[in-house]
Amino acid sequence: MTKRLMKTYLTFFQIFVSALLIIAILLQSQGGGLGSAFGGKGELYRSKRGMEKLVFYLTIGLAVLFFISSILNLVV
Repeated sequence: MTKRLMKTYLTFFQIFVSALLIIAILLQSQGGGLGSAFGGKGELYRSKRGMEKLVFYLTIGLAVLFFISSILNLVV
């Protein structure tokens, strides 16, 4: 496999992972937006359950994949 072809595959993989990461971040809606910063919603702590927890861990995994693919793309 040539270096140029490998860099092309890594670039497309990085674009794909970044699109999935954006979607995962957007799925993590907390509700109030900026309203909680200015006194709305008195919640101090809330645990993640079910699908919210899965999306949270998926976001972390995608961020790690994006970081690794960025480093590999830089090295290659």
